[in-house]
Amino acid sequence: MKVFLSVLLSLAAPAVGADMTPDQRVFFESKIRPVLVKQCYECHSQGAKKVGGKLLLDAPSEMIVGGESGPALIAGRPEESLIVQAVRYDGLEMPPKKRLPEQVVNDFVEWVKMGAPDPRTEPPKIAKKAPQAPLWSLKPISDPKPPKVQNTAWPRQSLDAFILDKIEQNGLAPASDTERSTLRRRLSFDLIGLPPQTHEMSDLESEIERLLASPHFGEKWGRHWLDVARYAESNGNDGLSRNPSFPHAWRYRDYVIHALNEDLPYDRFITEQIAGDLLPADSPAQRDRQLIATGLLALGAKPAKAMNDNFDMDVVADQINVIGSGILGLSIGCARCHDHKTGPIPSRDYYALAGIFRSSETMWGAAAHQGLTAPQTRLHELQAASRVVARAELDPIIKANPPHRPPAKPSFKYAADAPLAMGVRDGKKIEDCKLNIDGESKKLGAAIPRGFLTACGGGILTDVKQSGRLELSQWLVSPQNPLTARVIVNRVWLQLFGKGLVPTPDDYGLSGERPTHPELLDHLATRFMHEGWSIKKLIRSIVLSRTYQLATQSGEAPLFSHHLRRRLDAEVIRDAMLSATGDLDPQPSSGSLIQHRDVLINELPPLHQPSKQRSIYLLMLRNSMPPELTPFNLPDATTITGQRDSSTLATQSLYLLNNAFIVEQSRHFARLLQKSHADDAGRIRMAYQRVFGRGVSDAELQRALDFLREADSMLVSTQTDHPRRELDTWAAFCQALLASNELRYVD
Repeated sequence: MKVFLSVLLSLAAPAVGADMTPDQRVFFESKIRPVLVKQCYECHSQGAKKVGGKLLLDAPSEMIVGGESGPALIAGRPEESLIVQAVRYDGLEMPPKKRLPEQVVNDFVEWVKMGAPDPRTEPPKIAKKAPQAPLWSLKPISDPKPPKVQNTAWPRQSLDAFILDKIEQNGLAPASDTERSTLRRRLSFDLIGLPPQTHEMSDLESEIERLLASPHFGEKWGRHWLDVARYAESNGNDGLSRNPSFPHAWRYRDYVIHALNEDLPYDRFITEQIAGDLLPADSPAQRDRQLIATGLLALGAKPAKAMNDNFDMDVVADQINVIGSGILGLSIGCARCHDHKTGPIPSRDYYALAGIFRSSETMWGAAAHQGLTAPQTRLHELQAASRVVARAELDPIIKANPPHRPPAKPSFKYAADAPLAMGVRDGKKIEDCKLNIDGESKKLGAAIPRGFLTACGGGILTDVKQSGRLELSQWLVSPQNPLTARVIVNRVWLQLFGKGLVPTPDDYGLSGERPTHPELLDHLATRFMHEGWSIKKLIRSIVLSRTYQLATQSGEAPLFSHHLRRRLDAEVIRDAMLSATGDLDPQPSSGSLIQHRDVLINELPPLHQPSKQRSIYLLMLRNSMPPELTPFNLPDATTITGQRDSSTLATQSLYLLNNAFIVEQSRHFARLLQKSHADDAGRIRMAYQRVFGRGVSDAELQRALDFLREADSMLVSTQTDHPRRELDTWAAFCQALLASNELRYVD
């Protein structure tokens, strides 16, 4: 019996500690722990005067053992978990006074589905804090000198010396340099997200400059930042039947692309996104750009407002999270309810930040009037808000969007474009935020002076007449701040190598991993700041290094001793297919399919439309992402995503075999080959060059000819029409190339 019980409990056990992903930890801390603390601990914790039903919910082990009615949860099985039944009011009714909002119930279902990840290790009453050394990430950034290495001829620059030093210390040897054609393909995908053109790379530095100057650079690297910014064009967090659109979000997307193409210094890039409305401007166009930039703070999925007393603080929590995990690499959210259990962030610091955002007004133009005051708002008030766009785009007579109800038969006709953008501005009431006891906005403590994280050297505001966002932005990009430069340098390294110098790019706290090369991280961060916070200069220096230009080898790349073979992102896979088939429209998109539609997405038919433009311009709806991208680990935009999952699933193979987009592109490609008037061998060579950027070997050519012959013979019995049979045969060959690993992976 004891053995059976042990096995049962092991199956029911939630993921803890190292078993959790960063996203799972954020989900628990932001959506589950606050509810347990506020709604359950009074009766179901070690500190309760009387424990109801002998059930404790303040530790994962106690939840598994359960109380008088049995285990509170069975990881992965929400329908069999008593805690889910209780919050659903299905037989059990908890909390007894009032049913929780539907979104909270859905959060618990999702949490149990994902395995009930839970970072708590023991009941808070008996938890003991061990003495902690200062976090490595909070120490001042140093400027270490490149180390001396044995093989002095190998490094091409200081970066290489740091890498080689670690390799030599561990008795390893770096891989050989990669082939020129492989490097050319690697550079093209890494810098602009598209396969190389047919011309040869005559000069490496000239090729890098050409790619950095391409307008496609901002489209590729802008997508990485949009992952961090949790970019989407709908809310997706207002209950199952409601998904309000964000019809103006696309302006922020275009701002990011433009900023990266112009190599806007990263410190200015951050400052505009936090406080663009508070910065001086030399022209109306610059003023508009800065207003649009503040969309970073408005893009998050908004919580359900109905029956939610904490709605305003939930919005603030999202804004603090994007500052914390996105810019500083620190998880701050759990300090909303209590002093951070594993980090140097007290609740006072959380509410010092919260006061800044409570003193700001967030506008996102969603349905149900959330943040949208038209038509009562007068024109000059709209222009003062963070919603005005470039004057060149304004109609002679500007009209504000009225509250909109979806028509019975939705139409895709566009209405007049009101000059709106998502963003923030200082509120009418500037004041400090009171500490919310246990994270509950109705249980208030003392007012906390607005300010920044004390662990990072932050203090209180010097100008209390403004919200504090301007001072916050200046503190974030101060050279004395130890985190901001380290975090962005690591994000860039991650995208170029497949793994970061800090393996947990969104978590530089105690729960994250330490850097493999701390001296190199600081060396790059120091150089990055000294060179004007230029993303392009940083990328240029890295791709010119010998380390970046190493050949790939099988398996992991210990200490970056060789290059990793990486799968392309979902958007790049789609764009590469369109490029290979000659169907890619390289021009930037203008606007969005929903830019004139302030609607509930779930009440409309599918809004995704066929497009030949780059994937970054596709309609990004929470709970309904582009079907061409979702099989390949596209983020759902609900959390900050510094590193995408790269899991390989059976659904990906099914997609490549059956999806209408792949089939259509294969036939389009086949027609393109037929127009060449070359013989079969010539068409095969052309196909290999367009898809893989290389020639075809004799063995590959023979296999392709055999494939075409066998495919044609199989179709003879069902198709007598020779032209159609020929097209189908070549389409099958083209689909085999488009579905191949070689297209989806880069060496």
